Amino acid sequence: MTDDELIWRIAGGSGDGIDSTSQNFAKALMRTGLDVFTHRHYPSRIRGGHTFVEVRAAGHPVKSRGDGYNFLLALGDSFARNPQDEAYYGNEEAKPLTENLDDLREGGVIVYDTGLLDEGDVDDLEERAAEEGWHVYPLDLRGLAREHGSEVMRNTAGVGATAALLGMDTGVFEELMDERMSGDVLATNVEILEMAHEEVSGMEHTHALQLPEGTHEDAADSPVLLSGSNAVAYGALDAGCRFIAGYPMTPWTDVFTIMSQNLPEMGGISEQVEDEIAAASLAIGASHAGVKAMSGSSGGGFALMSEPLGMAEMTETPIVLVEAMRAGPSTGMPTKPEQADLEHVLYTSQGDSNRVVFAPGTVREAYEQTRAAFEMAYEYHLPAIVVIDQKLSGEVAVIPDEFFDREPDPGLGAVLTEAELDEAAHHASGVFDRYRHDPESGVSPRSIPGQAGGRFLASGNEHTPQGHIAEDPDNRVAQMDRRARKLASVRAELDGRETSHQTPYGPEDAEYGILTWGSQQGTAEEAVDRLNDDGHSVKALGVSDLMPYPSAEVAAFLESVEECLVVEMNATAQFRGLTGKELGQYGEHLSSLLKYNGDPFEPAEVVEGFESIVGDADADGDASGESTRIVPAVGD
Repeated sequence: MTDDELIWRIAGGSGDGIDSTSQNFAKALMRTGLDVFTHRHYPSRIRGGHTFVEVRAAGHPVKSRGDGYNFLLALGDSFARNPQDEAYYGNEEAKPLTENLDDLREGGVIVYDTGLLDEGDVDDLEERAAEEGWHVYPLDLRGLAREHGSEVMRNTAGVGATAALLGMDTGVFEELMDERMSGDVLATNVEILEMAHEEVSGMEHTHALQLPEGTHEDAADSPVLLSGSNAVAYGALDAGCRFIAGYPMTPWTDVFTIMSQNLPEMGGISEQVEDEIAAASLAIGASHAGVKAMSGSSGGGFALMSEPLGMAEMTETPIVLVEAMRAGPSTGMPTKPEQADLEHVLYTSQGDSNRVVFAPGTVREAYEQTRAAFEMAYEYHLPAIVVIDQKLSGEVAVIPDEFFDREPDPGLGAVLTEAELDEAAHHASGVFDRYRHDPESGVSPRSIPGQAGGRFLASGNEHTPQGHIAEDPDNRVAQMDRRARKLASVRAELDGRETSHQTPYGPEDAEYGILTWGSQQGTAEEAVDRLNDDGHSVKALGVSDLMPYPSAEVAAFLESVEECLVVEMNATAQFRGLTGKELGQYGEHLSSLLKYNGDPFEPAEVVEGFESIVGDADADGDASGESTRIVPAVGD
């Protein structure tokens, strides 16, 4: 974190409107010309339980959560199960204050709502504030909201107080309110906002923290705030997806909800069904019938999709699935991020896998690679899986609206017309040779039910070119080899494209490397900038193509550096293991920095981990910090 940025953390209880308030605050900062990035932390409870959102804003691009934060608005948990210190989970009402102080930066600002919180909730708040140079502003936000409107409006009072302490006027917030509210509700919220602002403006301000200044890089662009879930959903819609089936499961639910809200307007269908087996099966059925379709879930629900996923591979039915990772095994930590489903996604279902797997690293990539997933699925007749996690799915970033100005793709890929079917190979019985042995690319063009001359059988058993069940050894080998050729064809196409899904960052001639995948990409890039500023020679590569693996690109990167640190959020170094499987010759050059406590990496943790390895510090697997663990290179 630098001195020219604001990292505002609003903390309260689930159900207190923390997320919606943070989204509005982030949008207001974006409209002042700042780049914005958010990080969300919440418990697996509908109401109650400590939750917070960080809004990081600066006049320069921000790609990650920061290192700690510098402004705390603590509202207290109004849905706390028990406000007693001796309760099993402690005093939940006070946790929005007590559990946030360790991350507050030196010289930071604290505003806490005395309507729910008391200085006595933190035994040594005054002493700690003096030691850390914190500036504490106790305000009765709850009382102000109750007196002039409703208790739920204490968030509005908190925003007014924040604006006053940062030297902002209330105009941009009032514009946002006017877009979302009307009548008495609007008038009351505006009144509370202005009263809190006026009260705090009249207080003595002892802090030096100010709102950064900035303008968006391209004045012609209209910036919007989008999450990874938004981007996946919009990518699917623009790719021509018109059917989705699903069952709610955090954090996949966001994608499912956004799709369900938008599909009816586009002539599409959304179905919430009884379980994830049914969801995947319905989507496969819709695709078989000639509609671009998708489904998805989080880890536990995706496990139930294992059998239909294998059926899609055997019947060669195109389908796009989203796997939104969260901490496991089993129910694990339902609302916390982790990258531990990689091997599950690559290999679940029986038999040899024939699927495409993309793991976008940013909101922009989530849109682009979801579109690419549909393209690969429908051109090559296999499942394509988009892997995200709770971090990417919920964080929001500033994207130019013009980024989405591109043509939709309503096509169904490698499908024959009836005229082409008339010329295609058929069995003597008249059945279409849907699964021919000979296509060099592995793709045998398909027909859609109802087309003249397109009749074939779609069976989950191994089958003849017409789809009849067969256990003949020669046919088995021919069909397996043909399906395997698809992945080679997909890799050749992706390698031949002008824009790669792998994202290099930093000086090309750097001496050391950082390798990561998925949502940690932006964090690694910020760490690279800091390391180079500190005199190191470092570059990074964010990898999105997980199957088929981009061996040539990753090998070129590893060949160009002396040592490489692999950064990922799991305990078993799954991506390092995949890289070792594909590129075993580089095993002695790869070390791991792992984090799996439910919080994503901060840039400083990556910096510290890198310096521990390059500085030849303990290479015995000991932790590089309280939250991370280093696993040294093989042979060290």
